[in-house]
Amino acid sequence: MITVNNLTKKYNNVQVLNMEELTIPEGQTFGLVGNNGAGKTTFFNLLLDLISPTTGFITNKNIQVNKSEDWKPFTSAFIDESFLIGYLTPEEYFYFIGELRGLNKADINSFLQQFKEIFNDEILGKKKYLRDLSKGNQKKAGIVSALIGNPEVIVLDEPFANLDPTTQIRLKKLLNNLTKESKSTVLISSHDLGHVTEVCD
Repeated sequence: MITVNNLTKKYNNVQVLNMEELTIPEGQTFGLVGNNGAGKTTFFNLLLDLISPTTGFITNKNIQVNKSEDWKPFTSAFIDESFLIGYLTPEEYFYFIGELRGLNKADINSFLQQFKEIFNDEILGKKKYLRDLSKGNQKKAGIVSALIGNPEVIVLDEPFANLDPTTQIRLKKLLNNLTKESKSTVLISSHDLGHVTEVCD
């Protein structure tokens, strides 16, 4: 369960986020919808302790995220391509993330089989570095890396942006299956209400 308590964030005395109270139950897919600049990414950055709140706090499974790192082993995220390691190939990056989560290469190779449709033969085995992939393919690699190791909490910022309509449909199906099968709590942001309503509870 994720809870928010009197959370605010200001930059140069300009308030960009004000969230008094929020509870996201375990195993739910939760959507944040809003225009660009509405504070969606700011909230995710606070949840991941990438920035500090001006006031208030967030707890992830009763752990205050800006006071302890105990939430990190069961939490995973893809916010943007800065989360990727550009000088690695997708395979190298997946193996690296797998190693962090206690998985070997065979585990990762097996795990990646389910994403063949999403990868559309454009990502694996191409001997390309992540930095040389298109924005859409970087996003695919980032999203899949966030699913490695069955994390209990998954945070995806604008996962449908830069993806073609067919891949968007495949990703929605994947996310819907994910919460049914693994009981993960998934947080998704989008400026498109349609995308969010199709995958969120």
